[in-house]
Amino acid sequence: MIPADWAKRLPDNAAPTTSVSVILVRKGNPKQIRDWSDLGKPGMSVIIPNPKTSGNGRYTYLAAWGAALKNGVAPAAAQALVERIFANVPVLDGGGRGATTTFAQRQMGDALVTFESEVPLIKREFGGDYEAIYPTWTVLAENPVSVVDKVADRRGTRKEADAYLKYLWSDEGQEIAAKHHLRPRNAKVLAKYAKDFPKVNAFTVDEVFGGWKKAQKDHFDDGGLYDQIIARAKKR
Repeated sequence: MIPADWAKRLPDNAAPTTSVSVILVRKGNPKQIRDWSDLGKPGMSVIIPNPKTSGNGRYTYLAAWGAALKNGVAPAAAQALVERIFANVPVLDGGGRGATTTFAQRQMGDALVTFESEVPLIKREFGGDYEAIYPTWTVLAENPVSVVDKVADRRGTRKEADAYLKYLWSDEGQEIAAKHHLRPRNAKVLAKYAKDFPKVNAFTVDEVFGGWKKAQKDHFDDGGLYDQIIARAKKR
């Protein structure tokens, strides 16, 4: 429905906003969780949605793996960390919403891995006293946009669709994004909301895993590394 070069049509890889994966803990951080490695410790209970069915889950998996590599850990040890983390997941919900309900409403788990943009919404909806932990390294979740060419052309709305997407990069569009907890690309707007968006060391999926197509094939396709990790994790 869209051309192969859609990501080059607009600035910033056609992603006007981003977020990052963070670790949400309960009041006082009783387990003293500070980084991904803590989630793999014995006795820890971690709520993560299923990477086979959830983008949130895939980002979490890649965040932990990539962070280990960025911290100088060997690839085999990075894989072992991810295996330990998923061995500590008591239930694999189908998506981010289900995982949030498990953690905040059902009161399961010592930590929930979610997007930074979700944290204020979780606090507002569930009223809990939670703290977002920013790991030493995490993954940058880009929020891409594109006009669906065939639909816009058929309906004669191409001009309006193009104008709307360009608006997302405007000062006003970036302000709206920031107010809704998404990291703006505009440096001036980001600085204005600096208290809401702490500086963080973040890598992209392209940078560490060769892009989403390769990450999907290597890790999340049937029989891939994730399936192998889960099979071993269940035996722990």
